[in-house]
Amino acid sequence: MNRTVLYIVFWWCVSAGCLKAEDGSRLWFRAEMTAQAQVKANRESPAISVAVEELEKRWKGGAVHLSLHQNKKLRNLGKEGYVISGEKQTGIHIQSASDLGLLYGAYHLLRLQDTQNDNGALQVEESPAYDLRLLNHWDNLDGTVERGYAGYSIWKWDELPEKISPRYKEYARANASIGINGTVLNNVNASPGILTGNYLRKVKVIADILRPYGIKVYLSVNFSSPQILGGLSGSDPLDTGVRRWWRDKIGEIYRLIPDFGGVLVKANSEGQPGPQDYDRTHADGANMLADALKPYGGIVMWRAFVYHPGDEDRAKQAYQEFIPLDGKFRDNVILQVKNGPIDFQPREPFSPLFGGMKNTALMPELQITQEYLGFSNHLVFLAPQWKEFFESDTYCNGKGATVAKTTDGTIFPHPVSAIAGVANIGEDINWCGHHFAQANWYAFGRLAWNCELTADEIAEEWLRMAFTRDQAFVTPVKEMMLHSWDAAVNYMMPLGLHHIFAWDHHYGPEPWCDIPGARPDWLPRYYHNAGEKGIGFDRTTGGSDAVSQYHAPLKEYFNDIATCPEDLLLWFHHLPWDHPMKNGRTLWDELCYRYDTGVRQVREFQKIWDRMERYIDGERFRHVQSRLKIQSRDAVWWKDACLLYFQTYSGKPIPYDIERPVHELDDLKKVKLDLKHHH
Repeated sequence: MNRTVLYIVFWWCVSAGCLKAEDGSRLWFRAEMTAQAQVKANRESPAISVAVEELEKRWKGGAVHLSLHQNKKLRNLGKEGYVISGEKQTGIHIQSASDLGLLYGAYHLLRLQDTQNDNGALQVEESPAYDLRLLNHWDNLDGTVERGYAGYSIWKWDELPEKISPRYKEYARANASIGINGTVLNNVNASPGILTGNYLRKVKVIADILRPYGIKVYLSVNFSSPQILGGLSGSDPLDTGVRRWWRDKIGEIYRLIPDFGGVLVKANSEGQPGPQDYDRTHADGANMLADALKPYGGIVMWRAFVYHPGDEDRAKQAYQEFIPLDGKFRDNVILQVKNGPIDFQPREPFSPLFGGMKNTALMPELQITQEYLGFSNHLVFLAPQWKEFFESDTYCNGKGATVAKTTDGTIFPHPVSAIAGVANIGEDINWCGHHFAQANWYAFGRLAWNCELTADEIAEEWLRMAFTRDQAFVTPVKEMMLHSWDAAVNYMMPLGLHHIFAWDHHYGPEPWCDIPGARPDWLPRYYHNAGEKGIGFDRTTGGSDAVSQYHAPLKEYFNDIATCPEDLLLWFHHLPWDHPMKNGRTLWDELCYRYDTGVRQVREFQKIWDRMERYIDGERFRHVQSRLKIQSRDAVWWKDACLLYFQTYSGKPIPYDIERPVHELDDLKKVKLDLKHHH
């Protein structure tokens, strides 16, 4: 074969995606493990051994010295902080006050190398924003994962403790590399069974594997465990027998797992048992557990996701429930609060509990798994959403009191600060179902460590490590990622619309959904209130008055139609269809254009991705390409369903320069998804 033919074959191979097939199982660890670096440490420990091994196999520069020191500078950086100094070729020093700091420093140095940011003289000082940076697994003991879209659970309870999956160690490594230091192994809708001796011995095996990577294990517990497991007559938190049962059980856990982190509790929420079953408060329940954990240094994470059947606006209920309890919780209790006041919607204002509770530690709960954002079928990069949340000003302490500063210890110094992300991990070979869903796991870890990083920086890092450092790929794909959340909001629920999802599975649109006997606040009509006079939820001082849960000037800002951000307009206001928008369009026309924009954005993502074929392996290229086709079809489904349905109330034409609907409303109302297909 002559040289010209060889060249043509080579070029065809490159352009046809003949690069080595990849399945995504290596996450952001695709760099070759063939280095033989010289690494020395002045101490020994399991975590330092991990750091040394990672550097020896992956660092392609001069010698690296790891040293534990207790000087003032390092102590000020905290037990997980570190300093990196030196030059790649002549030698690098990583210093910390703890072995975990050295581990995080090692991973950061390797990240600098993998993203080509390791040139010149390095002088890096880092310490984490939050003390505890946790994944919450909604994994059940039978192997299923609630709101999991990447296959069954990675925890093989039926095989433990005898058989150990190699994934446990890979999981630990991936999390340590992005600074995650805790994991709640089981679903917040907890089975009491996790606290039996049989299961605790399985938990111990996982804890032993995660420990060298700096990751502590936590468990979700069922509040009725004393009654169900202990045979007591009830689980009243003020009952001495119940308190003794919890003390004994916690002691049993710590004998097996001396560094056990603590418990997560979902109580008196969506049918789960809790202290209110006994006319006690959330503080009574949380404090009972806190007292049992206190001698061991453990914590209670008590979820504030609480709302009761009734006439009160659901968006107000958690605030009403917990504000009267501010200052009544033990100092080892942290309230875990979802980012918004409803439930992980594509767009929500921040929960008014942030900045509302000044004497109680709060930890944000973010959802990495895309329960309301197209599961693992849709490419939606969540860092921009989380950045909007962190940077939202609560005004609880004057201007500049952002959500981040109210929770990371800057404004309200509590003994411990924490943040949680609901994991999107399953046993799928690529971990998350969609190759790009890995970026949300990665982004959560990076933002939990440093919430001042930009979404742009995080996307750039991840793309360079997970795909290629070729800027011809990175730049356009990063732009696609950075606009993907905005696109999803546009084609699903623009202008502050929320919770108009299909019953139960939350995948597709069902604004017409009506289940006889169902609670009103579980149905879309409760939220969109569409009628001939208009659409939206009136949360102004003349409506449900949810605006008054926010500090001035936010209360006035949201309350006034002239200043309320248009992205949250229908969250706070019920408006007529011909309400004039800032751009001069009517509300109805703007709604139509937003839905249409979302569809066009996803089609643009398809074009961008198709142009990238030559830069990456064919296997991952085709996988993402296939998912973008689904996303594009789903965007049209959302647009048609919502506009055709709302049009029955508005009585107005869809603007004629917008693509016509391709479905009939009656046909869309018949769509019933087979959930097995999506899980």
